[in-house]
Amino acid sequence: MKQSLASHLKNWVRRFVWAISLIGILLCAVVAYANVTAIWASRGRLFDDVTAVPQTKVGLVFGTTDRVNGNENPYFRYRIDAAVRVWKEGKLKTLIVSGDNRSRYYNEPEKMKQDLVERGIPANRIVCDYAGLRTFDSVVRAKEIFGVNSILFISQRFQNERAIYLAKANGMQACGFNAQDVESHVGIKTKIREVGARVKMWLDVNFLATRPIHLGEKIALPR
Repeated sequence: MKQSLASHLKNWVRRFVWAISLIGILLCAVVAYANVTAIWASRGRLFDDVTAVPQTKVGLVFGTTDRVNGNENPYFRYRIDAAVRVWKEGKLKTLIVSGDNRSRYYNEPEKMKQDLVERGIPANRIVCDYAGLRTFDSVVRAKEIFGVNSILFISQRFQNERAIYLAKANGMQACGFNAQDVESHVGIKTKIREVGARVKMWLDVNFLATRPIHLGEKIALPR
């Protein structure tokens, strides 16, 4: 009797370990696929050389805070630098700056616009999207609120890859100009978070029927 019980328990443990292992393998496969699919979607659509960027009427700069722990945020600075380069190369007619506007003291779009104007881009060619709470929202709002079907994303490569995947899933033509990346410990932490962000991207598009948190009335871009 004791031997039979021990054998039964051993078999149960073996099946349990097998099931957990299978679940782990499936989860790893989903994470890997979700991360690779953004790379596939953006093949041939990303540019490091500003002269190679195709002429596009509208560019979108993704927001981030301009300062971290009192210091300048290099992600913010490099995105502004990249946007200025594309503009001065004559590749765009309008820039959307899309980010978080959570309070009167925190306003990513206004800060981006301020810096871009200081760098010589006309204020009347910059449009603020105050409800770009995350990449998904910024992309979908570009189409549904601002009426954009062809767009140039301006951010670091990892975000451009994800944005192009989202744009294609929403029937948009998109390419990206890659801002300089960040190689410090801050950059490493961001890349780790990006793994999870791509899983969420894949789920949003394929399973969750996600919509932006805020939509609202359509906004006309400058002619």
